[in-house]
Amino acid sequence: MNLPFFIAKRYLISKKSHNAINIISGISVAGICIGTMALVIVLSAFNGLSDLVQSLYNSFDADIEITAKQGKTFDPNTPIFQTILKSESIAYYTEVMEGNALMKYDDKQCITIIKGVSPTFEKMTRFDTLVREGNFNLKKNNVVIGRAVSYKLQTRTNDLSALISVYAPKRGKITSMNSEDGLNELKVYPAGIFSINDELDSYTIMDIEKARALLDYTTEVTSLEIAVKKGSDATKFREDIAETLGDKFEIKSREQQNALLYKTMQSEKVWTFIILIFILIIATFNVIGSLTMLIIEKKKDITILHNMGADIKLVRKIFLVEGILITCIGAILGLVLGITICWIQTRYEVVTMSEGYVINAYPVKIKTNDIIAIIATVLAIGFIAAWYPVRIFTKRHLSF
Repeated sequence: MNLPFFIAKRYLISKKSHNAINIISGISVAGICIGTMALVIVLSAFNGLSDLVQSLYNSFDADIEITAKQGKTFDPNTPIFQTILKSESIAYYTEVMEGNALMKYDDKQCITIIKGVSPTFEKMTRFDTLVREGNFNLKKNNVVIGRAVSYKLQTRTNDLSALISVYAPKRGKITSMNSEDGLNELKVYPAGIFSINDELDSYTIMDIEKARALLDYTTEVTSLEIAVKKGSDATKFREDIAETLGDKFEIKSREQQNALLYKTMQSEKVWTFIILIFILIIATFNVIGSLTMLIIEKKKDITILHNMGADIKLVRKIFLVEGILITCIGAILGLVLGITICWIQTRYEVVTMSEGYVINAYPVKIKTNDIIAIIATVLAIGFIAAWYPVRIFTKRHLSF
């Protein structure tokens, strides 16, 4: 058996002459355990929230979005676009017409963003999964409104008399002095109410032909949204589109459409990890205290070992292994507890969300990369916490 490991294990589990050493050793294990457990739980919670947010945006945003760099609209009925849209890499695509409009119901009104879409929009984005009330139906004069719009207008889907007036300015010069002559009006019925977040809940989804008529367009679009087939390389296909269309159009991936969101979520996770690591470092100070007191207590044992032929390197290795054992025990217990708590949350949904959220319970997701990073970080901190007192205090208190 490895001699340093054998002696370190005996020192760890044996009763000390001073009970305080046992207590500090226990506190050291508990501190590392709690710190490791917190890292597992918090990072898993961040993963769950990130996946939830991405799934919500994935139900609204397409894999690839094409917009004009200059001007608001463009005509997709050109040979170059028709060639692109016939590509075998495309599962679905939808033409989109967006613009601001005023919605009015009784004496209440609000500004909304009209998003006119083709019939393939529902299949392409699974937007129906975001509808919390009513259903996704854009036939006739039906629209699907965001929760923010529904709240401001105080209208619901089960109200058969809830006809909403939608107004948008006519394009071109208006010669009439009557302000109403400068507006296009459309009467719509809210077939469904969707909810994603405060920003997107201000949208109103309708059929693209209705949106074009309201916003005073014919065949133009503000963007083309494309869903790539499974198995196809979306990145390469996006690059091919960019090369074909040239610098007059902007082609964005789903991540590029929400670049700020993805960067914010990633930076929040990184900074939370760093803060918890600092807390863990503070907790490992107990390891330094425990090893220091143990070195002082075992001076007689060390002298006996030295007389038997042990050098300073072997003595240091014994106490270094002792510190690593404390770290490993705390880390293993923390990992087991953290993973168990995450499993309980996933299985039994102990921590629930308030009413009105898109999910019932707080989402958590354990990722292997996070566990590896936690183990590596905890062991590195534990090694440094053990190395310092072993190096310094053996030199100060032992003289061979």
